[in-house]
Amino acid sequence: MTAPRQRAADSAADDYGRNLSGASVLVIDDEPGMRNFLTKVLEPRVKRVEQAASPREATQKLDGAHFDLLILDNLMPGIKGLDWMDEQRRKGFFGDTILITAYADLETAISALRAGVSDFVLKPFRANQILGAIERTLDRKHLRRENALLRRELYANNLRGEMIGKSEALSAVHSMLKKLAPLPTPVLFLGESGTGKELAAGHLHEMSDRAEAPFVAVNCAAIDPDRIVAELFGVVDDSGQLKQGLFQLADGGTLFLDEVAQMPAQLQAALLRVLEDKKVRPLGAEREIPLDLRFLFATNADLHKAVEEGRFRMDLYHRINVVTIEIPPLRRRSEDIVELAARFMEQFSNTLGMPALDLDEQTLLKMRRYDWPGNVRELRNLIERSVILGDFPEEFAGSGAVKGPEAKENLDMVVQRHILHVLDHCGGNRAEAARRLGVSRKTIDRKLAAWEL
Repeated sequence: MTAPRQRAADSAADDYGRNLSGASVLVIDDEPGMRNFLTKVLEPRVKRVEQAASPREATQKLDGAHFDLLILDNLMPGIKGLDWMDEQRRKGFFGDTILITAYADLETAISALRAGVSDFVLKPFRANQILGAIERTLDRKHLRRENALLRRELYANNLRGEMIGKSEALSAVHSMLKKLAPLPTPVLFLGESGTGKELAAGHLHEMSDRAEAPFVAVNCAAIDPDRIVAELFGVVDDSGQLKQGLFQLADGGTLFLDEVAQMPAQLQAALLRVLEDKKVRPLGAEREIPLDLRFLFATNADLHKAVEEGRFRMDLYHRINVVTIEIPPLRRRSEDIVELAARFMEQFSNTLGMPALDLDEQTLLKMRRYDWPGNVRELRNLIERSVILGDFPEEFAGSGAVKGPEAKENLDMVVQRHILHVLDHCGGNRAEAARRLGVSRKTIDRKLAAWEL
């Protein structure tokens, strides 16, 4: 090959090899020259590449480590590559395979397809040809995973948005998330139902170096206990094919396990081992698959009490209870209610194609003084229902003259909503409300008189 053609081939190989950096590859060929050539091409481009000179050596390699991709010669002493691959499928190898051979015929091609070979490259080949085959194979793998996750997201109707609000309680959560984002440490989110624990976990993922990888949320209480292990770990079907579990689908990213207090006992034991070994064995498989996952957990229950009552394993509790973040209930961040209500109103008006309702000063005051036992989820549902029906329910309906941005931002109205909210939480005790607000009792009396309350 002339120098210009060689440089062009090297340049093409560089272009093909740009998206392979996370892959681990095992090269299986009885010819040392071919093994060394492939290793030289792949080493600068992939995470890990190893060689095996025979199917027996390759089996030992697979028993000791997981590989995303095999580059397999078909004609080797003792056994054909395709026959050996069938054996490995039965034992539990679920990576992709590219078959390389100098002897291609229709029968071999059909056998390769039946065996689940991802691509087929004829010898002799250039570096850019094998790199192109690897990139196509890995792209298909990533697309399969993305499609599975998208189908799950659509089915679950997961709606994640911003963490809206500037309250002191929410600012403390933001600060903690920022501190934990670059770390691999497990995090346990605590808080009442509807406070936004999954939302906070999603933001932690988005701030981390795993942001481009999947964020998979699993509600442990919503999956059938008889299916939850298969759903998480995956299962090998009767044909030897692996149906990936959520552990594998989330690999490289973040797995968020919600309602962990309701996790079945069998899953608690299995999860403990996954957390310790960073490996998972699908149901029906002989080999374990390594995982690269950050684990986040959440519950609205008292886990310590669950441990004392024998409903939750103590060793698992200590394994997940490394760092906790408590998501405050809406009543403790009531100054965020106005902003949340306005954002939800805009969202549902646009999504449903229906007119937005006026958020006047009376409606906003009633929202601020309400206790919101269902937290942000209850507020969100109230706004959606009101947009659909075209009116607020009686307990929130208002007929105030001040609407729009002025109702939300007018300083006197902001002060009124805050003072009355604090007074509500003090049971109407003006002296206690004044103490909490850091003002005099006379100030409270004067304000209430001005508001004719």
